Amino acid sequence: MSKINGNEIRPGNVLEHNGGLWAAVKVDHVKPGKGGAFAQVELRNLRNGSKLNERFRSADKVERVRLEQKDQQFLYQEDENLIFMDTETYEQIQLPAEILGDRRPFLQDGMTITVEFHESEALNASLPQKVTCRVAETEPVVKGQTGPTASSPRCSTTVSRSWCRPLSGRTRRSSSTPRRWITPSAPEPRMRRARRSGHCAPATALPSP
Repeated sequence: MSKINGNEIRPGNVLEHNGGLWAAVKVDHVKPGKGGAFAQVELRNLRNGSKLNERFRSADKVERVRLEQKDQQFLYQEDENLIFMDTETYEQIQLPAEILGDRRPFLQDGMTITVEFHESEALNASLPQKVTCRVAETEPVVKGQTGPTASSPRCSTTVSRSWCRPLSGRTRRSSSTPRRWITPSAPEPRMRRARRSGHCAPATALPSP
């Protein structure tokens, strides 16, 4: 850890403050007409997700924490815990499934993710920017329903229910927040029949950052 001045805080910095570890989400530098300049900082607690707004003056000293990043390969889930293996040491660890939040459905067997540690405590986990999912089913399209407003709910084998335009049999990219399917590519020839039956081909999904 190292001490920095209050006016040196930048978004993304991790700070030890009031007995907790906080990530700086937003920083506004304010120079009032009277008095000294200060930084208005929005903080997010890395342990429980709570938020805090604090004012730091340039003379204030805060502890900046540097987290260690490690690649971890997902093995399996046991109750509410996810079991990972360090790709360098092969040591296995378990993390609470809630560390991924609503990104959990995108986690797949054998996937390598990045986990941020403070000492031996895992505080945050990041999935790959793009993951591949297979769309399991989609409801039949209503006859005559076309155009940009036409959409139907579809289910994925790894991602929960989302809405899309009725273009079954095509590979598509998806954003998980909100969960929507974008940028269709050409349909696979062997899947064209699936367009009539209401089933979709493999798709690529984008988890949240």
